Amino acid sequence: MFGPFEVWHEGVQIEPGDLQQRYVLVILLLNANRAVSREYLQEYVWRGQRPKSDLITSYIARLRKVFKDAGVDDVVIDKSPTGYVLRVDEGSIDTVRFGRLHERSRHAKPTDAVPLLHEALDLWRGPFLSDLDIDRVGGPTMAPSEDTRGDALIDLAALELQAGNHRRIRDRLRPVWEEDRSQQRLAAMLMRALIANGDQVRAVEVFHQTRDALEEFGMETARELRDMAWMAQYGERLSSLPLRLARFTGRRDELALVDAAARATLEEGPAVLWISGMPGVGKTALAVHAAHRLAEAFPDGQLFVELNGFTPNVEPTAPATALERLLSDLGVPPEAIPESTRARSELYRSRLEDTRTLVVLDNAASEEQVEPLLPGVAGCLAVVTSRELGDLAATDHVHLEPLPAEEAVELFRKLVSADRTRGRVDQVREVVARCGQVPLLIHLVAAQFRRHLRWPLDHLVDLLREASPLSPDTSFSDLATVACTVSYQQLTDPQQDLFRLFGLVPGADLSAHGAAALVGAPVPKARLLLEDLHGVSLLEEPAPGRFLMLDPLRDYAVSAHPVDDPIAPVARLLDFYLTSTAAAMAVLFPFDRDRQPEIDQECPVVPRFADSAAAQTWLGDERRNLVAAINYAADHVYRDHTWKLAVLLWRYFYTAGHLRDWTETLQRAREVLRSSTNTRGLANVLLRLSGARRRSGAQSEARLLAEEALPLWEELGDVRGEAGTLTAIASAAQNLGDLPEAARCYAAALERFERIGDERGRANTLDHFGLVSELFGDFETAERQHRQAVELLRELGHTHGLAQSLDNLGCARQRLGRLDDALANHTEAREHAVSIGDRAAEAYALNNIGNTHRLAGRLEEATRFQQQARRVADLVVDPNLRTQLYLDRGETAWAGKDDRAALHAYRAALDMAAGTGESAQAARANHRIGTVLHETGHHNPAVPHWRDALAGYTELGLPEADQVRDQLSELSCACASSARSAPA
Repeated sequence: MFGPFEVWHEGVQIEPGDLQQRYVLVILLLNANRAVSREYLQEYVWRGQRPKSDLITSYIARLRKVFKDAGVDDVVIDKSPTGYVLRVDEGSIDTVRFGRLHERSRHAKPTDAVPLLHEALDLWRGPFLSDLDIDRVGGPTMAPSEDTRGDALIDLAALELQAGNHRRIRDRLRPVWEEDRSQQRLAAMLMRALIANGDQVRAVEVFHQTRDALEEFGMETARELRDMAWMAQYGERLSSLPLRLARFTGRRDELALVDAAARATLEEGPAVLWISGMPGVGKTALAVHAAHRLAEAFPDGQLFVELNGFTPNVEPTAPATALERLLSDLGVPPEAIPESTRARSELYRSRLEDTRTLVVLDNAASEEQVEPLLPGVAGCLAVVTSRELGDLAATDHVHLEPLPAEEAVELFRKLVSADRTRGRVDQVREVVARCGQVPLLIHLVAAQFRRHLRWPLDHLVDLLREASPLSPDTSFSDLATVACTVSYQQLTDPQQDLFRLFGLVPGADLSAHGAAALVGAPVPKARLLLEDLHGVSLLEEPAPGRFLMLDPLRDYAVSAHPVDDPIAPVARLLDFYLTSTAAAMAVLFPFDRDRQPEIDQECPVVPRFADSAAAQTWLGDERRNLVAAINYAADHVYRDHTWKLAVLLWRYFYTAGHLRDWTETLQRAREVLRSSTNTRGLANVLLRLSGARRRSGAQSEARLLAEEALPLWEELGDVRGEAGTLTAIASAAQNLGDLPEAARCYAAALERFERIGDERGRANTLDHFGLVSELFGDFETAERQHRQAVELLRELGHTHGLAQSLDNLGCARQRLGRLDDALANHTEAREHAVSIGDRAAEAYALNNIGNTHRLAGRLEEATRFQQQARRVADLVVDPNLRTQLYLDRGETAWAGKDDRAALHAYRAALDMAAGTGESAQAARANHRIGTVLHETGHHNPAVPHWRDALAGYTELGLPEADQVRDQLSELSCACASSARSAPA
């Protein structure tokens, strides 16, 4: 009955008779082995009308003959007191058999379940009774659920993917998903199969096609689907746990407590397990080991964040910074991460809702640091490690003591060759006892024993007996200091130097180049020293080529072996960060070289960046260290390093979406320079900080900062600085709606750029001036200004700027009705953007090509190009771009008379604009929502949108305010009241 109705016996198809006779047989089959009354048959087969003759008896007789002639002796139709009964093995009915096979698969082992599900799905030939009128066999309630096949296919996909049969399940999933691309569960499984098979491009295509199908219903894609798209583009991200320790030993009771907390989380609600204990006792190792063991219980993710609560010379991780890392792990793009800690925490918890996620918060300083990071939602477990007790936040607590003697002995034996400890139980016991039975110290001593193959175990015991604490100031216990001292004393002088200096590092980790700067050695030598310390467990290597020192060892290095001159090594490291950043920025943003601060410092180990990708990778790897270096420099009055690093990095932070880093580093630089006489440094910092605040939506503050910087540039006689600052004032004024001031400042900036012959600055200013002219409604002037900018940029060969200016020129020509010219401009802009890999410019150009087609009445072409723009924009960090795309897609949908799709797009634009602080875009979105609601007769819901649009336009001083007033004045519906309630 799946598909057209057919009857088969021993491989031969049987003709069951005419249409009425088929209906009778189907009703009997749907009620197999149960009596069906004549009245029931009459009601459905003949739609309640009494047949002229006794057709029911006739059809029953004919069906009996059909079965008899076909040699079917296991199907019988009996007469009963109330009607007729079809006696048959129900397992021979495909719908029943399908259900039984599916049910059996749920209780079978995976290896047995897979063939059962394949057999069930092979029964599916199409929709239930696709060639019959279902109302004549009992109505829709008699049909199996439409989700039946989907459920079975999802179950099979999970098993096949687990078994690695990616291609087989891909081929089963694809045609079913193609039938209805809005099936999100099937789409997610298909994407998983494609990704597992290495076909990431097809996986992303499935995502986009599913999203398009859902938008027809005004629905958003589920988070699981967005997560799969993210994974296809960027790789696996569901676990940020460190690698599992291969030789983790013991802690059976503690692991049982973790398991109990996990069960309680899943059964009772969110839990917080707090693991406390002395340094080196294995808190992190236990948390990470337990998290790996619980991966199946928390399939939606296992997250890890280092909080640096007790790391010497490193500031504890601010909750906002930790939340940024957690949100990034959860797939939130940088531009969508809010600024405030509270907003980040709310977003983090909303992302965790309806998931089973385990979060490890490692090395916490206090409950106050941890509180915003706790998931606090059902199904999620937080595991916190700290030297301090967590009395208030914790629902469960584990206090780690040193290992029991037997477990400590077992750990040491696992770490060294069995031949060297066989028959030496007493010596092994003494070794671990002198290590305090602390796992970290046992690892250190075992590493030395492994390294020195000729040492007998007695010699190691003697060394531990002879060693003594080297400094009374150490925070370590005597036993811990002794164990570390044995390891330290076996190091060469250069290894000892790097070990001691590592404790001074302001960031979390070091590369070979950073270590070379720290110790003042060539990079190859520094790399060997790092590997030597890693080889004896004094350093960890969490990522290839990046090394960190655990907090207890930092404690030991700083307290037991203080550096005679700590200033020079750290100064060398800061020089390294400054000069390397300058080199990376010069490669990544070559057009900014002449606008960056002069670097007087030198460093012999600056990396060479072969291309922009290498420079960007280095900046990404070092970002947190660079922010830590700026904070360290600010705290220790390295003024030049502070402000120059902050100013150098602003464009990287901007393009990568790290708005908080951009803002906070420049704020630190401003604090440092306030009490100095460094006018140039302060002018640079104020100018770049103005840009950060403007990007945050704080337009008034941005304007004030730029106005504060302007007299400093004038005092310096730096005309280029004056011009750049005037453009910053103009941009903020433009966003605030003060268009006359914006025009005045752009004109003043233009005069200065012309005076010093800065053609690039002149072109950039002309282009922005054109945007203001458009807002004034002077499209002829705007077109001329954009055209002049394009001509200058062509002469300069500045492809980045040319792509943007061509796109702006096309927009002005759209407004003038010169659509062929506009299309040519946008098309060329796209070509330039593609040639330089500028995806944001490419997306803007594609979107504007779509807009041009819409204005020309080519709606299918408009939709096609705007869909391409959306696909490109998915890979771009630019929230304003997404807002504009939604607005323009809404225009295209509205032009196509699809009011539902238009409202969906406009509302999405409003949400985006509210999140980014783009007041003008928010006003436009409200305007369009109000228009659509009014035109579709929904006047009362339109009122607040009209009102907010009018208020926004009025506050910004935009000419659209008068347009809205004129529009409302002609209305007689409830919408007209919006003009009375909005400010004049």
